[in-house]
Amino acid sequence: MDDLRISAAKARARALAAERRAACDPAQGARLTENALREYLPPAGAIVAGYWPISTEIDIRPLLHALHARGYQLCLPEAPPRGNALIFRAWQPGTALVPGRFGTLHPVGEVLRPNFFLVPLLAFDAMGNRLGYGGGYYDRTFAEEPDAFRLGCAFSAQEVHAVPAGSNDVKLHAFVTELPGDGATR
Repeated sequence: MDDLRISAAKARARALAAERRAACDPAQGARLTENALREYLPPAGAIVAGYWPISTEIDIRPLLHALHARGYQLCLPEAPPRGNALIFRAWQPGTALVPGRFGTLHPVGEVLRPNFFLVPLLAFDAMGNRLGYGGGYYDRTFAEEPDAFRLGCAFSAQEVHAVPAGSNDVKLHAFVTELPGDGATR
């Protein structure tokens, strides 16, 4: 599929995915936390990049708190101007957050290089493809950290048969949802 057709397919898929996700309960993040800790616990010493949920994203704050309680160093993304990779800043419960681009919140502390990513998304498929918001931030970030583990965090209802993917789209290793055993390691 050429880039123009992929872009058009992604735009259509984003609209449908946003509708599906809006029907889900963000509080299912507590169940996602149980599954993530059981199935995808980061290795000891990992620097874990999370995200502060926006809009109708599944709420991974319970997972961030649980990982902090287990001694992991955590960070949250800051979206720089378009065309750049994300910046990750140290975070722990109680850290003040400031408004960022696209309605996001992020800390202002130390910049870290994560090696384990918890990734937001609009849709995902069984091949490891992720449909994001279209800015390319995570794909650029993953290109800079190719050995880092990439775990998509989503509602089970966000899985689709096939995500339109181009040559710059980086696959995720696995997905975790509110349902046990729902995401397979790629």
